[in-house]
Amino acid sequence: MQKFIQLMSLRRAVAAALLFVFTLSIPLGASETESALADWQAKRFGMFIHWGPVSAKVTEIGWSRGAQVPASEYDQLYKTFDPVRFDADEWVAVAREAGMKYLVITSKHHDGFCLFDTAYSDYDIMGSPFKRDILAELSAACRSGGVEFSVYYSILDWYHPDYPLDSPGGRGKKAAHNMARYFEYVKNQTSEIIEKYGPLGLYWFDGEWEKPWTKEHGDALYLFLKEIQPSLVINNRVGKARHGMAGTSKQSNLNAGDYDTPEQRIGGFSRERPWETCMTICKQWAWKPEDRMKSLEECLRTLIHVVGGDGNFLFNVGPMPDGRIEPRQVERLREMGRWLDTFGDCVYGTRGGPFMPGKWGASTCKEEKINLFVFRAPHDAPLLLPAIDAKIVATKALTAETVRVEQRDDGILLDIPAQNRDAIATVIELTVDREAFAIEPVPVHRRGKPIAVKKTSASNVFQGRKEYDPSRAADDNEQTRWATDSGTKSAWIELDLGSAQRVSAAWISESYAGRVQAFTIDYLSGDQWLPCCKGTTLGDDFEVVFDAVNARRFRLNITSATEGPTIAEFQLFGR
Repeated sequence: MQKFIQLMSLRRAVAAALLFVFTLSIPLGASETESALADWQAKRFGMFIHWGPVSAKVTEIGWSRGAQVPASEYDQLYKTFDPVRFDADEWVAVAREAGMKYLVITSKHHDGFCLFDTAYSDYDIMGSPFKRDILAELSAACRSGGVEFSVYYSILDWYHPDYPLDSPGGRGKKAAHNMARYFEYVKNQTSEIIEKYGPLGLYWFDGEWEKPWTKEHGDALYLFLKEIQPSLVINNRVGKARHGMAGTSKQSNLNAGDYDTPEQRIGGFSRERPWETCMTICKQWAWKPEDRMKSLEECLRTLIHVVGGDGNFLFNVGPMPDGRIEPRQVERLREMGRWLDTFGDCVYGTRGGPFMPGKWGASTCKEEKINLFVFRAPHDAPLLLPAIDAKIVATKALTAETVRVEQRDDGILLDIPAQNRDAIATVIELTVDREAFAIEPVPVHRRGKPIAVKKTSASNVFQGRKEYDPSRAADDNEQTRWATDSGTKSAWIELDLGSAQRVSAAWISESYAGRVQAFTIDYLSGDQWLPCCKGTTLGDDFEVVFDAVNARRFRLNITSATEGPTIAEFQLFGR
């Protein structure tokens, strides 16, 4: 370890000379980064930990400073922070029992408090009654427990006097500040963490959206840290490339980091750029008693959907003030681990596809194997998967007693008797005659391919923003959505098929189930809108069959909603 620290110090000195070199066409340590990314992708499942003195107030970490908790009070919480039941080995054991292969902890969140012994601030764990270095103990426990250790670090800091913005939520401004000096503070602390607790798996940055942080800052920090540890994997929040909570980055430069970070949502299918969904096991990132916890079905189906989309899943827990992870959260994680004990080979070391994930389920692949996870099949028919350019040579039902698999010219028929459908996912293994990852990915439609839509329109679009326009409900991607303004109680979305088509069925997925309270599906006949069907609630998986009509234009007309309607998909079928 001493040799590693000496090497880090040498690399840090070299990095200082290169700090403002932005003209490199290839990132430093590119080959090492690629290898580390591949290793990280194979792990697929990790533990996120948001923790600090604010857990005593049961409000959100960072964000509640100056809001629910006055800043003057918030900043003194560390003086009574004494988590005497913290046990790093126990945390790592919980992660391991859950099937998690890596761990990311908040070394410093937006509130500026440091969970480690830092030479650059007194606002740290050593100033608390606890006086034990959390990162030192946790990194050692991870190494001995076979879990990769990683760190979250907030770029913004509403506590630090040199950072220009203040609480609540960055809306305040400090009278005196020095961003150049603050940037040196960030460099000092981020390199200190690597030197004291590294090598790290990931550096998980956050808080880059505020204006004091620039593209140049992001590029400089990225290069600086890669010089210290070339194998370090750094997320896209190091710079200014992230597109909101969707977390995607289209740029291929340094500023986009090494992978994307969708937050509190499942990322879209992508094999082109690595990505990781971060999500909370309850609603709040920091611990809150009696916070609503996700069911086992929600937890496992989210994991499956993420991995089926070729992403990683970073699942957050918020430890309690005494240092324990809440027992009910521990039990939920152990339940996930027991499922992974059986089906882990279908998750770890796999790639997403070739069947794209959706409400139907998801798939992963490895070598000549395709693993199918079926969540939902049609109520009155077998599930028809699209045709693929490969021959199925063997099938194996890993959960159901009886599953009939038939490969036909028009696709792959899965007939799963209702009594044999698994409550979480019916898992079926297909062996094909070629490398499964080489098969072109295909979307899945449970009732066959929907009728193509030429044009869409709507009565309302959330804040007029393009990412929520009506085309998002007709793009065959359940992770995008048409959304309406807050407070909207009625709205319509129209599909123009380009020419008259025979339509006899529809499938609708509501992004926030329960908002729609009354609706009709209408078609335009002459200059009149006539109903195909009407109903009350939709939910996230609404199917309806009606008497066939021939028309070009169809509308989902929502006549009553509790809040702005949001529709992920509105599809029409000719059956």
